[in-house]
Amino acid sequence: MFPIIELVDRYSIACLKFDKTRANKEELDFYVQQLSLFDITAISQQLKELYHIHSCIWDLEAQLKAGKEESLSLEEIGRRAIKIRDNNNKRIALKNSMAEKLGCKVREIKKDHASE
Repeated sequence: MFPIIELVDRYSIACLKFDKTRANKEELDFYVQQLSLFDITAISQQLKELYHIHSCIWDLEAQLKAGKEESLSLEEIGRRAIKIRDNNNKRIALKNSMAEKLGCKVREIKKDHASE
């Protein structure tokens, strides 16, 4: 079975992608069905926070993913990279906190990483 911390992370990304593009209904439905097997009321606020983190990352990466990085200075690209790293660190901590609340033993652990 998929660890709950990965399931909620992928669900959050799928929700954001659906809100932005409407292009992944089948993917979102899959994660909704998987989550229905769990009582996630204890992490409902944290799910909103996770969605917000993914939204911030989405916005920071948008021009880079669209191949429009030439319109950004190298300084701006570096600034965004650091903000993306910082948001990912928050994401890891939040996922691990949710896992603890749900009694899941799986944690996301990074070695030689700023999130340690």
